[in-house]
Amino acid sequence: MPMKPLAGLCLALACVLGIAATGSVFEIAYGDPDLGLATTRLILFTSLPGSILALLLAIRINRPA
Repeated sequence: MPMKPLAGLCLALACVLGIAATGSVFEIAYGDPDLGLATTRLILFTSLPGSILALLLAIRINRPA
């Protein structure tokens, strides 16, 4: 079954947000984030649930009817 284009976009968004969340975790763990602690935490707390929601949306869109 081929992937629908919108599901592919949602999956790509989930990947980008997952990478942003992972990078934010490493920046905070290092102790001196380049963008500042508040901005890095904001990126983490928005990208983590966003990646999960985008992944679930991609799965739901690509589900057969």
